[in-house]
Amino acid sequence: MTVKRTQTEVPYSARQMFDLVADIERYPEFLPWCAALRVVQNDVADGEGTMTADMVVAYSVFRERFRSRVKLDRANGRIHASYVDGPFRNLENRWRFTDQPEGGSLVDFEITFEFRNFLLQATAQAVFDKAFARMSDAFVQRAGEVYG
Repeated sequence: MTVKRTQTEVPYSARQMFDLVADIERYPEFLPWCAALRVVQNDVADGEGTMTADMVVAYSVFRERFRSRVKLDRANGRIHASYVDGPFRNLENRWRFTDQPEGGSLVDFEITFEFRNFLLQATAQAVFDKAFARMSDAFVQRAGEVYG
C-alpha cells in the first residue's frame, strides 16, 4: 500500500480551497492524467453530502476507470473520497482545509492506494512522488486561475 501526505499553505481561504476541490466535474480541465470524470449520483447541497463519480485516468499506456464516493463536509472543511469500483484494491483521498490566523489557509491532502494488479502497482509506485507533487501543484495553480 502506498501512502502520501502533504500540507500546503496557500493565499486562499479554506472555503475557497474546499469549493475548488469539491468541484470534481472540472478536474479534467486541470488535473494531470484525469482524462474524464462523470458524476453518476449527486446528493450534495450547500457543500454538504455525498456524490459518486467515475473517473478515467490515463498515464502512458495505461487507461483505467474507477468509481469513488465523495463525502463533502464544508462545515468542518473536510472532503473524503473512498473507492467503490475499478482497478484498485484500495483508494482513499482525504482533504482538510484550515484557515490560518495570518490569512490564507493550510491544505492537508493525503492519498492511500493499492492496485489489484502488481504491474500497475509497481509502475505507480515508481512515479508516485512526482505524480503526487504534480497533482497537488495543479490544485494550487487552479486556485490562482480561479481566485486570482
